[in-house]
Amino acid sequence: MNTRTRRSGIAVAVGSLTLSLSACGALGVAGSSSEASPTKGNDVTVGLLLPEKANTRYDKFDQPIIEAKVAQLTDKQGKVEYANADASASRQAEQLQQMIDDQVDVILLDAVDAHAIAGGVTKAKDAGIPVIAYDRLAEGPIDAYVSFDNELVGEVQGRSVVDALGSGIDSSDKIVMMNGSSTDPNAKQFKAGALSELEGKVTIARTYDTVDWKPENAEANMVKAINALGASNIAAVYSANDGMAGAVIDALKSAGVTNLPPVTGQDAELAAVQRILTGEQYMSVYKSYPQEAEAAAEMAVAKVQGKDIQFDALASDRVDSPTDKDIPAQLVPVVALTKSNISSTVIEDSIYKVSDICTSKFESACKSAKLQ
Repeated sequence: MNTRTRRSGIAVAVGSLTLSLSACGALGVAGSSSEASPTKGNDVTVGLLLPEKANTRYDKFDQPIIEAKVAQLTDKQGKVEYANADASASRQAEQLQQMIDDQVDVILLDAVDAHAIAGGVTKAKDAGIPVIAYDRLAEGPIDAYVSFDNELVGEVQGRSVVDALGSGIDSSDKIVMMNGSSTDPNAKQFKAGALSELEGKVTIARTYDTVDWKPENAEANMVKAINALGASNIAAVYSANDGMAGAVIDALKSAGVTNLPPVTGQDAELAAVQRILTGEQYMSVYKSYPQEAEAAAEMAVAKVQGKDIQFDALASDRVDSPTDKDIPAQLVPVVALTKSNISSTVIEDSIYKVSDICTSKFESACKSAKLQ
């Protein structure tokens, strides 16, 4: 995709989380109205377009966090107009057009299909509505981009596979790669980052781009891989996210595998955290959704209120898309989530309570991990 990112000292902490949820608002910029001549007061309407429902993060974290932050930033006068495309690019195009027709002030867009949505982004621009690409880098004349450092996500996943295989790793070890959807630019970046760590160290025996990120498609792909390679010949599985990781594990279990190979993931979904506790899943990538969502809300409000100094401080990185260069961006750090740092990541950030994770089924695993 030829996406170029400038990392501003972003570091990955594998053993401990170095993020703070206050980081988005602690950039040394107060963001008062005296910084610029506001083009809009507090009565802002932020359009929020999210891509799908299979991943629970969007409805559980992104939407409510963005709504709360917009309310905080606008003295409860601002509002969010929300729509979820449920993995349909055509539906998202209709939702975007509706927001243009409704004359929202700014749009946060998490694209189902980054290429297909470009025409809609142009229409918004022509209507004078700024568009900020959220989580996925949409094509077209977007005004800014906020996401995680996606190649770094893949690097963390790939490095985790290498670490899991240990000192006995051999270049003939067969790895299955279960990548995300080919329509999602993030999936390409995850894959590129993972390959930078895996190539030359293992053999990529099978690789799949999973349609719509759907777990059922990942499971079908994994069945193909098992049939082609033999379950006992699969040393590890790179899974781009947790939903697919669960499907991969189900396929391996159905094939009679009891000693599961290392399986990666991403998103720190509750079921994945529990699988990590029991050893079924090797790791996930924890991404601070509060930090990403709050940053997006801050950028949206600053943009529409004409607070250029605050906006520039929030978007101090730069990225290229296939259609545009030097897009202002904020790239949020990530951390490898393993059994050893559940407390200092998802629990400390209040993503989950101990009681959410440590249900009766996982009581023994939680005691072992000292979560109770």
